[in-house]
Amino acid sequence: MLSLLRKSLSASSLPAPGPLSLLDRDHSILAFNTRVLDWAVRDDVPLIERLRYLCIVSSNLDEFFEVRAEPHLTAYQANDQKGDYSVRSFERLSDSLHGIVEQQYTLFNEKIMPAFDKQGIKIISHGDRNAAQRHWVKQYFEREVRPLLIPVGLDPSHPFPQVANKSLNFIVRLGGHDAFGRENEIAIVKVPRVLPRLIRMPDKVSHGKVLFVSLSSIIRAHLSELFTGRTVGQFSQFRVTRHSDLAVDEDDVKNLRTALRQGLVHRHYGQAVRLEVSAGCSEFLAEFLLKQFELPHRALYRVHGPVNLVRLTQLIDLLDRPDLGFPPYKASFPSQFHHGHSIFEQLQRGDIVVHQPFESFDGVLAFLREAVHDPQVLAIKQTIYRTGADSELMDLLREAVRRGKEVTVVVELKARFDEEANINWAEMLESIGAQVVYGVVGLKTHAKMMLITRREGKALKRYGHLSTGNYNPRTAKLYTDISHLTGDTALTTDMEHVFVHLASQSKLPRLSKLWLAPFYLHKNLVAKINALGQSAAKGHATRIVAKMNSLTDEQLIRSLIAAGQQGVKIDLIVRGACMLPAQVPGQTDNIRVRSIIGRFLEHSRVFYFRDGTVEDLYLSSADWMNRNMVRRVELAWPVTDAVQRQRLIDECLVAYLHDSVDAWELGADGSYQRIGLTTPGPHHGAQAALMERYGRNDNIR
Repeated sequence: MLSLLRKSLSASSLPAPGPLSLLDRDHSILAFNTRVLDWAVRDDVPLIERLRYLCIVSSNLDEFFEVRAEPHLTAYQANDQKGDYSVRSFERLSDSLHGIVEQQYTLFNEKIMPAFDKQGIKIISHGDRNAAQRHWVKQYFEREVRPLLIPVGLDPSHPFPQVANKSLNFIVRLGGHDAFGRENEIAIVKVPRVLPRLIRMPDKVSHGKVLFVSLSSIIRAHLSELFTGRTVGQFSQFRVTRHSDLAVDEDDVKNLRTALRQGLVHRHYGQAVRLEVSAGCSEFLAEFLLKQFELPHRALYRVHGPVNLVRLTQLIDLLDRPDLGFPPYKASFPSQFHHGHSIFEQLQRGDIVVHQPFESFDGVLAFLREAVHDPQVLAIKQTIYRTGADSELMDLLREAVRRGKEVTVVVELKARFDEEANINWAEMLESIGAQVVYGVVGLKTHAKMMLITRREGKALKRYGHLSTGNYNPRTAKLYTDISHLTGDTALTTDMEHVFVHLASQSKLPRLSKLWLAPFYLHKNLVAKINALGQSAAKGHATRIVAKMNSLTDEQLIRSLIAAGQQGVKIDLIVRGACMLPAQVPGQTDNIRVRSIIGRFLEHSRVFYFRDGTVEDLYLSSADWMNRNMVRRVELAWPVTDAVQRQRLIDECLVAYLHDSVDAWELGADGSYQRIGLTTPGPHHGAQAALMERYGRNDNIR
């Protein structure tokens, strides 16, 4: 079902003849989304989860437009080339995007919603509603919706209204004259964001089925009642997506927090980059909207269904049908924790590794909770990148302040789309006496670390937590990540140096174990890869296995290609964008790239290097992207305990290299093929195996 779309995406990413060219980053991102969309296609995936993956792709595409589309569009409109952005790049990108959107709505209309209908679940349109149902909708409209609607008729004193990013609206073409005898024919109706997009109809009019009505359908059915004395002719839903990457000149602001809060207001009204309308929208109305938003025809997306598929996650939330979703998974409490024993005492005997979400994030919360309530703990330092709007972890930090502990929090205000939540947390912590700092000007603090200072006898002892993922209890149930708790003196001393550096911006002393970006991480990774290449050239057995979310840094890619050509065997497990062309004959024969798309979002970064019998394993907060290496504060750290290292190799690397259920492999032509479709015999899924190993449920898919 996705084959034609995959071919169109891979064709645009093919390496050029001659010297090896890297794959296109934006097309690689879109190819990742076709792999996610495949979960919505698969019949072996429960129905509710198929809808969820369809919505995930829509959310991903929204972010793609908000962050990646603007330079392509600007170059197209200027008929100019600016670096990699040109008329042709916009056209190719537009073709791929239109293909994905068309695939989404075909799947929605022809597969997913008919399958829900067979289960007695339906979003019922106006034309399918009987008299009793229409009466109920009419009452709901009058009671809940109409009081919130303000139709705006356009004329010289009522210009086209400000339309917020991704808000839903109606455009209406009216006949007749207004109250003043004028023929102003265009009106805009904003759909209130405070109302639910899906409303379940009561049992008395559902006749044994589970029926929903969409807010847009309710408004559409009663549009004429909003324009007394006028006739409603053409109309359409529409939604505009705007460029939403916050741009704040940090060198020219006195208070970054204030500047970002002001910038958040303007984000909703940035440059328009996409216009979505109903499939039946007339050419007249479509042209009118394109002109208002200064967009070309290629930026227009006609959709056969809800203009915003993301909002269909409400259907998932409203349904009480666990039989249509994944069997519930209950993560075990981390296996290395011993109930009834102090975590600090356990860390005195050795490090603890937690493999989330197969093992519960509750172990990390238990570590912080013990620190908060332990009178011997004097200080807690922590970085905050994405923690969510409602977080037990932040409540624990607040309690630590109340108990008189020294709490220092490095809050990253520029965590994309989490800026407002982080600003609110920063202000709350400051108001109760915590020390809040915002890292280094010009850099995002993406490192994930917590440092506890505890009095033990006459000495002060540090304990640390380092993670590949965020301190977010909600996403910790959905993302695969590694939490590493340690009492290693060298490692925790390095962490202390980093915290002092972030707070004071003083010169960083030499670190003994941590690799820190933007200073050492990139340089050390390149040096490690190059050293293995030189060793392989001498005939030594060498190996690189690296797991990450994205691989787009050109220097690291070129180093990997060179090492592979020198004889290093390289396996890369890259969930999303990958610009390295693998398996190109004569050039990257020794490099294989696979992508795992599973029930959980692969998020852990694990880097393995072997030279002969010497093995090194690093965990990291950083993907191999240029931004992570030079524009962020990132960490990578070694796992030196042999038992822990082997466990991580087995669970995070070997298991994924043998996955034949959720794995895709990148071919020499730049396209991905799902492994399970091409390999005979029994199939192994890494995530399913880990769920079975660690989970408490007996019914694992």
